[in-house]
Amino acid sequence: METVTFDEAIARALEKNPTIAIASTNILRSEAILQQVRAAVMPRLGANITNTTLDSGRSFGDQTVQPQNQSLFGLSATAPIVAAAQWAARAQALDQVGIARLSTTDTRRQIAVATASAYLAVIAQKRQVEVSLNAIETARGQLDYNTKRREGGVGSRLNELRSAQILASNEALVEIFRLNVRRAQEALGVLLAANAAVDVNGEPAFEVPVEAAEGEWMPARTDVQLFTAEREASDRVRRDSSKDWWPAASVTFGPQLLAPSGIFQPSRSWSLSFQAAAPLYDAGSRRGVRRQREASLQASTFTLEQVQIRARSEARIARAAVEAQERALTRARQAAQHANEVLKITIIAFDAGSTTNIEVIDAQRSARDLETIVAQGEDAVRQARLELLVALGRFPK
Repeated sequence: METVTFDEAIARALEKNPTIAIASTNILRSEAILQQVRAAVMPRLGANITNTTLDSGRSFGDQTVQPQNQSLFGLSATAPIVAAAQWAARAQALDQVGIARLSTTDTRRQIAVATASAYLAVIAQKRQVEVSLNAIETARGQLDYNTKRREGGVGSRLNELRSAQILASNEALVEIFRLNVRRAQEALGVLLAANAAVDVNGEPAFEVPVEAAEGEWMPARTDVQLFTAEREASDRVRRDSSKDWWPAASVTFGPQLLAPSGIFQPSRSWSLSFQAAAPLYDAGSRRGVRRQREASLQASTFTLEQVQIRARSEARIARAAVEAQERALTRARQAAQHANEVLKITIIAFDAGSTTNIEVIDAQRSARDLETIVAQGEDAVRQARLELLVALGRFPK
């Protein structure tokens, strides 16, 4: 099975995950819209050819007024002079390009976090397998010992069956944990766009950052950047509402070539025209559009505030979780150490005849359960540190 390090997994997911590629298409779409909007305020040049054939030529005396077949070749160049609404639309489309890029960046963050969680899940499940294998080794040794005692005539069949029961239950657990490892590896492979399960190589070290002011870490979060940009874009659209009242003006220049020419129609001619239009009364349509834009601005403002409140909460709870999980892991390791010592003493006492097999079995269960809690605590600490880095906008780098 292919193995990857933590950094390799994150880099590969950011490069090959299809979700990021789908999000990147929004950038291309926004840039295409920007190009279309930009074209609306650029000069335009057109050409036309018209051929007219009459039933017969028109004459006046011996002069041809209009030939029977006549072709008109013309050019038309138009340039806007005043186009405030189109200029505003161009700036608004440029904002959408920036929003699309920030959205892709936030998607990359989400994929990176999902990949990191999947990577840590593989480590956690493999740790559970190790705990179960250690428990199996202890249970198998105890079963062999009780079997030899029974065969030697100093033990009982009951003690042997109890040891076999503990061994079988641990073997069942290890199969379940191995399946969980495979599921976690398959989930990691999906995130890495691999057509097979992917295993992990090494454990990441997440450094806990020192506490910093909100102004230092809040702007680093990609979701805050995204919703801030959306709020600023909505505010620009609202402010640009006044440009809907501006007049629009343009100039058009059109040279023409007529062949053959008539008496009253010169062969070469040109025209220059200026056009201006101003809206006077629209039954409140533009006011309604402005109110709609103001509502969108308020919604984006409230959304940004909600994201910032959630970000502060995530940062607080993530730092508290790191501290609490580290304390819990320390206590769990102490308890597991004590349980293993109790198990050794209980086995020695059983060999000396001071305790029963039931006490040995209880000590085995307790040691296994506490080792499982330690493995879960180690995973919880890794996850808490990762969540703190994510909450502070420091992952991925």
